[in-house]
Amino acid sequence: MIGLLLFVLAVLTSPFRSKLWLEAENAVLRHQLIVLRRRLHGRFRLTNHDRLFFILLYRWFPAILEVLTIIRPETLVRWHRAGFRGYWRWKSRRRGGRPPVERELRALIRRMSIENPLWGAPRIHGELLKLGFEVAQSSVAKYMVRRRVPPSQGWRTFLRNHAPDVAAMDLFVVPTISFDLLYAFVIIRIDRRDLVWINVTAHPTAEWVARQITEAFRWNEAPRYIIRDRDYIYGAVVTRRLARIEISP
Repeated sequence: MIGLLLFVLAVLTSPFRSKLWLEAENAVLRHQLIVLRRRLHGRFRLTNHDRLFFILLYRWFPAILEVLTIIRPETLVRWHRAGFRGYWRWKSRRRGGRPPVERELRALIRRMSIENPLWGAPRIHGELLKLGFEVAQSSVAKYMVRRRVPPSQGWRTFLRNHAPDVAAMDLFVVPTISFDLLYAFVIIRIDRRDLVWINVTAHPTAEWVARQITEAFRWNEAPRYIIRDRDYIYGAVVTRRLARIEISP
């Protein structure tokens, strides 16, 4: 009964399918019959040609998964992914190129870099060329001994070491009850988070920001560094004002 209903549904939907889709469906069904006919001792075996046939049809017509019965759809998808990986592995295979560096030359590069810690890749490359070794500088850098260098201080360490000499400034928008926009400019100290300066304006300009910086710091109270964002208002005018009072932005 269920098979009859499926047949009726297929007949009703066939006018809406394209001719190529119907031919692909027929091809899949015929090939499944061929596979079933050549089964041995109640068990059928798929050859590589069968897998390739199903994979190609699946790539051109993904909807054939609906008519597959002898294999599960996820099996066909797995074959397709395996074929895709195999194709690109073959596509990206090594095709000649630069010859590999011999073991003796690699050992010599390592020895030269160990015995001469101040030599870089250009110096070692030059010495190897003098000795008659044809090798690229990038290969020399690849086989040199990697030395551990002390890590540079992070942002947290920098703030901890220089917090007393660092301030931060920012300009942000404050909406009013009448839907107007005011621009608030603040400057704070990083070490104690003290509010150094605050002012509000409706029309901020670079000259106005530079004047606020001058009024916020006296000559003997200016920090060494000041943190800011990349707003266009901190342009040449503000940079010159910071340089005059010896603040590094």
